[in-house]
Amino acid sequence: MKGTYRKNRAVVIALAALAWFSVLLQLYITLHSTMHNGQGVATGIVNFLGYFTILTNLLVCIALTMPLVVPASTIGRFLSRSDVTAGVAASMAFVGLAYHFLLRNTWNPQGLQLVADVLLHYVMPALYLIYWWFNFPKGALRWSYPLSWGLYPTVYLIYVLIRGRIVGHYPYAFIDPLAIGYQRTMINAVGLLAAFVVLGLILVALGRIQRRVST
Repeated sequence: MKGTYRKNRAVVIALAALAWFSVLLQLYITLHSTMHNGQGVATGIVNFLGYFTILTNLLVCIALTMPLVVPASTIGRFLSRSDVTAGVAASMAFVGLAYHFLLRNTWNPQGLQLVADVLLHYVMPALYLIYWWFNFPKGALRWSYPLSWGLYPTVYLIYVLIRGRIVGHYPYAFIDPLAIGYQRTMINAVGLLAAFVVLGLILVALGRIQRRVST
């Protein structure tokens, strides 16, 4: 909502700055790594844009920046809607929880990569959820909204499968049909999508509880 961005402009600017820093730091690390391995910038960018974490944090960057820069535009108004911000919050919560329970023990980041890892998977999800909770109305959120929000991870899955066929690489082992086959990939994908929808329903329920408590 426009009033939210005006009232908390300093907070939004700070959060947007941290979001952009987190994403750009990971971009720098990815490009440095690919170039060090003798690959080009294009390969690094393709790898960078393959991850749900990166795309969702980019979504947060845009969702925070556009209502500040062009609040009266169509995209600015759209990204200020309570149902849209709630969908972004659900996506960020999913990023943090999925990473914590599925991925954090699969590697051991060090140095700058550890900083980027913590920012993208823990700090930004937590901060955006806090920002969303205290600044946007949630009582009118509908139970059907999580199904609409689920279109985002669904489109991501389609994108990753098509991208993987082209580049021969899939970003996550649990949706890698080359390693586990398409049947297991789809089973995993459906399970993750169900978890995403359940998480969205929890946020809707919490929003409705908040409304009842405050009235």
